[in-house]
Amino acid sequence: MTAAAPESRSKSEPAPNVTGDYLPAAGRRGFESLYDPVVGATMRERTFRALLVEHVRAAQPAAQRVLDLGTGTGSLALALARALAQTRITGLDPDPGILARARAKAAQAGLEGKLDWVQGRSEQLPFEDGTFQAVSCSLMLHHLEPPAKLLALGEALRVLAPGGTLHIADWGAAQDPVMRLAFFAIQLLDGFSRTRDHAAGLLPDTIARAGFEQVQVRERLRTVWGTLELIDARRA
Repeated sequence: MTAAAPESRSKSEPAPNVTGDYLPAAGRRGFESLYDPVVGATMRERTFRALLVEHVRAAQPAAQRVLDLGTGTGSLALALARALAQTRITGLDPDPGILARARAKAAQAGLEGKLDWVQGRSEQLPFEDGTFQAVSCSLMLHHLEPPAKLLALGEALRVLAPGGTLHIADWGAAQDPVMRLAFFAIQLLDGFSRTRDHAAGLLPDTIARAGFEQVQVRERLRTVWGTLELIDARRA
C-alpha cells in the first residue's frame, strides 16, 4: 500500500492550524490515575507492548533516536528504553500532568537518563526534519479527529529519517460482532467522529495517505474493548 508523500514542513516553517483541545490519555480528565490499571487489566498490555517493541527493534536495530508519539504515562517509552540499550527515547504528550507521571515512572525504574519528555502536540511536532529513525504510537490516534489524524501522521513522516519506520498499536475493524459491540464502549468514551475510521478498518489507508509506504497490519489482538491492530509502515 503506497501513496505520494505530502510536502515536508521543516520546524522553522509555519505550523499547520491546529485547533481544539486534546483528549487526555484516559479519555476524560480526572481519570489519569486509572489509566495504567485499566490498560493493564483489559488491553493485553504486556502482549501488545512487547510486540510493538520487537517490531521497532527488528526494523531499526541501530536506531539512535526513537520518538514515542502520545506517550501518555510512558509505559511504551520505558519498554523501548529497556530493550534498546543504545537508543535515546523521546516521549511526547500534550498533557503536563500525564508527563509528570511518566517522569516519575522513569525515575522509579532508574531509566530517567535514557529518556527525554517533551510537552507538545502530535499535529505540530517540535523537532527538525529527519530527527528519528523510528516513531512509535500506541492508543493515541483514535483520540484525534480525522483531519488531525492525518496531520499527526504527516508530522511523523516529516521527523523520520529516510528509511525510518512507523509502529502503531490502535483500534481496528472488529473480527466479529462481539468485538464490534465491545468497541462501542470506546466510541461512547472517545467520540464517534474520532473512532469511526478505526471501526471501519481505515487506519492503514490513512497512514498511506499521509505518505508512508509498505503499510502492513502485523497483528490483530482481541481485547476487552475491541480489536487492537499493530501496524508498521516506512518512510521512503
